[in-house]
This record gives sequence, C-alpha cells and structure tokens, in this order.
Amino acid sequence: MDCIFCKIANGTIPSTKVYEDDLMLAFRDLDPQAPVHVLMIPKTHIASADALTEENASVVAHIFAMASKIAAAEGLHNGYRIVNNCGEDGGQTVQHLHFHLLGGRSMKWPPG
Repeated sequence: MDCIFCKIANGTIPSTKVYEDDLMLAFRDLDPQAPVHVLMIPKTHIASADALTEENASVVAHIFAMASKIAAAEGLHNGYRIVNNCGEDGGQTVQHLHFHLLGGRSMKWPPG
C-alpha cells in the first residue's frame, strides 16, 4: 500500500507526534491552517468516512474521545474545530481517514 498516512503511522515517514496509542496517531500538520493544527488518524487504513462500517467505526469514537485530551494538552481551553474532508469534492487529498484538529484562534463560519 502506498499510503502516506500509513507510512507515518508505522514510522516509515517521520512526523511530529502529539499523541499515540494502539489505535491512533496524532501529529502536527506540515501546512498548518491555524496556530494549532493536528491531524488525527487511525493506525488501520480506512480510506475515508465513506469506508466506515459497523466493524471499524469504533475507532472514530476513540479518536473523538482522545481529541479533547489532545486539545487540552495543546492549550485549546477556549474551543477548537474538528474537520473531516470526504472525497474529492469534499477536499480530501489523502485517501486515509483523518481529522483536522484546529485551534489557537477564533474560527469563522463558513470556513471558506
């Protein structure tokens, strides 16, 4: 498999890790869109939100449970945003399920 996020998860490609456990990895985005921009990924390859099933969806609950701990550790005590892009029209550029945790500034809506 030639998935950049799988390579990051297995350590083939280095990253700046923020959090890691058996199910997920969180690391700093190389092109941050906010003062804090962390990518949260399952270690198991899931192509996108469209590929979630009853068998693999529990990893999303785990990622969201850890997101609040990651946000607190990053000093995001006044709020943050979690974003998932799904598919080409949704802006997904890496075909591995991932969530952007953004914070450190006021988030506007719509994001643009």
